[in-house]
Amino acid sequence: MSKRNSQTAKTAARERLRAERERQAKRDKAKRQVIVACSVVAVLAAAGGIGYAVVQANKPGYWEAVKDDKVVAPANTTGENGSTVIIGKSTAKKTLKVYEDPRCPVCAQFEQTVGPTLKKDLDDGKFKMQFIGGTFIDGDALGKGTIGSRGEGSKNAMSALGAALNVSPEAFLEFKSALYSAKWHPEETTDKLKDDSYLIKIADTVPALKNNAKFQNAVKNGTYDAWALAMSKSWDTNKDGVTGTPSLVMNGKILTPPGSQNAPMTVDEFNSVVGAALKG
Repeated sequence: MSKRNSQTAKTAARERLRAERERQAKRDKAKRQVIVACSVVAVLAAAGGIGYAVVQANKPGYWEAVKDDKVVAPANTTGENGSTVIIGKSTAKKTLKVYEDPRCPVCAQFEQTVGPTLKKDLDDGKFKMQFIGGTFIDGDALGKGTIGSRGEGSKNAMSALGAALNVSPEAFLEFKSALYSAKWHPEETTDKLKDDSYLIKIADTVPALKNNAKFQNAVKNGTYDAWALAMSKSWDTNKDGVTGTPSLVMNGKILTPPGSQNAPMTVDEFNSVVGAALKG
């Protein structure tokens, strides 16, 4: 091979190497651009996600928004926002205030044990009953204008009680009794009462509410949701000194058995404390 041919071959080899290096450089540049672009997209997506999360976190929840809704009061109520619920014969001279929370397990025990006796006394005209419902087990403090974070069941069940009350006082009492029954009342830690379908299932055990389209629509549409919060606020701002449920009040005094700070949890205790209050 001549020197000239050898030089030509070397030059061609260098040219091929240069061209290959340029192609590789272009490929590397393109790759870097793709990586940068993807990184920018990822950052923007993350920022957008964070922004969305912040917006959602600061966006008022359903029940927070309901606080500002106009209250639709059920029938058979009086007072501000229909938060006064009094049931019984007009001839009864005294009123027994009953403070309860729909999710309260002790309220369920009280209703299952003492409820039938209370209902009989009510029917016999011994006293009228004023129902004051709270939703503190949900973590609410409506007296301070705040909605808690421990659930929705108390509020939702209270709204359903309003729908039952709108049908009749009798339907309200029967639905409340069913709600607190051993068969239907859930554990406090299980927020089952937030489910409309479950509340309607309970209501189907009450003749006046079974397949009652007006009642069911009120539950599903949240017709009395704002009323439920108004009722809860009346519990929070009560003047009787009540701080827990169940609580019974008559003549402005919280009724408790001797030596106890709790509500009467047996029929004998109930008859004793209520009998004494009726005489007082």
